[in-house]
Amino acid sequence: MKKNTDLFLWKLWVRKLSKIIITEMEIKARSCLVYALKEDAGVMEMRLAPVEGNSLLGNIYVGQVEKVADHIRAAFVRFGAEGNGYFPLEEAAHVIYTAGRRGNGPLHAGDEILVQVSRDAMKGKLPALSSNLSFTGKYLVLTTGNKKFGLSSKLSGEDRSRLSKWLADEAAMPDKEYGIIVRTDAADASKEEIVRELEYLKKIYTKTAVLGRNRTCYSLLHEAEPFYLSAIRDTYSNEIDEIITDIPEVYGKIQEYLEEFCPVLTERLRMYQDDLLPLYKLYSLESVLDEIQREKVWMKNGGFLMIQQTEAFVSIDVNSGKYTGRKKAEETYRKINLEAAQEIARQVRLRNLSGIILVDFINMENPDHREELFHVLQKYLRRDSVKCRAVDITPLNILEMTRKKVRRPVVEDIRELERV
Repeated sequence: MKKNTDLFLWKLWVRKLSKIIITEMEIKARSCLVYALKEDAGVMEMRLAPVEGNSLLGNIYVGQVEKVADHIRAAFVRFGAEGNGYFPLEEAAHVIYTAGRRGNGPLHAGDEILVQVSRDAMKGKLPALSSNLSFTGKYLVLTTGNKKFGLSSKLSGEDRSRLSKWLADEAAMPDKEYGIIVRTDAADASKEEIVRELEYLKKIYTKTAVLGRNRTCYSLLHEAEPFYLSAIRDTYSNEIDEIITDIPEVYGKIQEYLEEFCPVLTERLRMYQDDLLPLYKLYSLESVLDEIQREKVWMKNGGFLMIQQTEAFVSIDVNSGKYTGRKKAEETYRKINLEAAQEIARQVRLRNLSGIILVDFINMENPDHREELFHVLQKYLRRDSVKCRAVDITPLNILEMTRKKVRRPVVEDIRELERV
């Protein structure tokens, strides 16, 4: 049992190179830019946006408080023609006011504050706004809310020590108005690259968070980069084998970005040209979109998942289906559940599911098998660029997991295309 588990985990942690595909295709009669991250197990992530896109995620504005609702510990902030956003009052502790505000009293209607869109509108809910402004690079993140120095938990002890020394003077600066977070990709960067990006992010910070305090209400202070560039940035460089697109304008923007921030990847960028076989057909992206919209997902072993989104949570049910294993039931259920763990981690990323996720695995009597399943799922979830973790298994054998809400689920993006 222990030997088999070790072999399974070893195979799990072997590095798998990824291919990033960025193309244009028609979805629901609208032209869309599509980003797909492909590994050996298939397409792991997909993002899409209309060519005339309207995502506000990451944008920073001068907003005006319209109403403070103490009973729900939130304020409603107008940030321009886009309308209102939801601002949690817990964020008010590190809010940045425009030059017209004096003193540190409580937030009230009429205040003008700097806000960043931290979550797109979802299911009729307003966009979420934050006063913790984040300026994200390939190696570092500058934040205005948390002013401490931190390092990615995925960095090794040796990398953490080296990077801490490189940034010691910056981290020790008194009275600075921003914090620094060192990202996982920094492990492969030189000191010169780290310092250059730090200076670049500080310039953006000054232009936005310092000089922006004197801008007029509803001004757009900082526009987030195209979603495909942020997706490339958030993918660990060592895992990218190729970046391929068939759109000349996108190719040019990616090339410019890589030359400035990640030169090691420029040789892996490729322009695809084949009039007979479009890029989206080469990688069967139409089939992936169909898969995302189906509740039933078949696995290779004959079992299947049922994935259903409710208002409160996501429900995933594991079923044995057509599985034809001839061994005793306990071992059969163990194998189905282990494959389901891998597929669940993929489907959560692929569909961009978030919030509370409840998984009903097939019941197993052996506590060692249940513990193995829990840890194997955790291993798969750690490959997700969005914070995601398995929490616990309830007495009813329901596994609870959570995933941070950032963007809408892909299926909602697809439905939105029909409404416009």
